Amino acid sequence: MTFLARLSALVLLAATYSTAADLTLTAIDGTNHSPLAAKDGKPALFFFVSPFCSTTKAFVKEMNQITADHAGKVSVFFIECDPEVTRDVSIEHATLSEFKAPVLLDVGQQLTRQLQATLTPESVLVDATGKVFYRGRINDLYLGPTKRQRAATTNDLREAITALLAGKPAPQPQEPAQGCKIGGVK
Repeated sequence: MTFLARLSALVLLAATYSTAADLTLTAIDGTNHSPLAAKDGKPALFFFVSPFCSTTKAFVKEMNQITADHAGKVSVFFIECDPEVTRDVSIEHATLSEFKAPVLLDVGQQLTRQLQATLTPESVLVDATGKVFYRGRINDLYLGPTKRQRAATTNDLREAITALLAGKPAPQPQEPAQGCKIGGVK
């Protein structure tokens, strides 16, 4: 590869990261957030949710507990990513679910596409540089789209957060989330 080709590739890569960090979404309370911009060197955790997904409801308690357990160490965001969702519906969903972190509206699906989320509820954990460390299920409560266990037997996301905070490699394999397909995302 020539020097000019390498330089062009580097400029394109830098522009991509700049765009990612500059992405701003509005929360249901009207505040703006740049969720991929590192805050105090903290990783960020994204829960992709939808008020129209019954599977999401089954994970609300665990998502809120993870949020509480890692307060101050990880920036957490709930992402309303369904293109059909309105601010009023999101407010109602957040109120009923008692979400313990900012709820951001991503009806344009910029963040959803960037982090390659395809289902709700899906969790994506990024390190302080914005690199995806973990993407997948919260735990194994659901083994398939309609195959629910009585109780979860794994803690996939919790293990990933612990590994990231301890400077260890991401757990493998990373099992995909089970839930509802996000409309408009391929």
